[in-house]
Amino acid sequence: MCRSIKTLRPPMAPEVHDEDIRAAALQYVRKISGFRAPAKHNREAFDAAVEAVAAATATLLDELEIRGSAAKAAS
Repeated sequence: MCRSIKTLRPPMAPEVHDEDIRAAALQYVRKISGFRAPAKHNREAFDAAVEAVAAATATLLDELEIRGSAAKAAS
């Protein structure tokens, strides 16, 4: 669906910054809404969706357990 959204979890992306998460969220919302830049009357809903997706993405990345990461850290 959103081919330009990059994988953000380790080891695919060793460092993920807030800008990376927001860029992925923006790309997702653009894709599903069909708007690259929403009209003024849709801006608030669009921006709220981007923030919600970014927050959900950050939570997901924080809670994922990556196999082998604990073993590597202990080595």
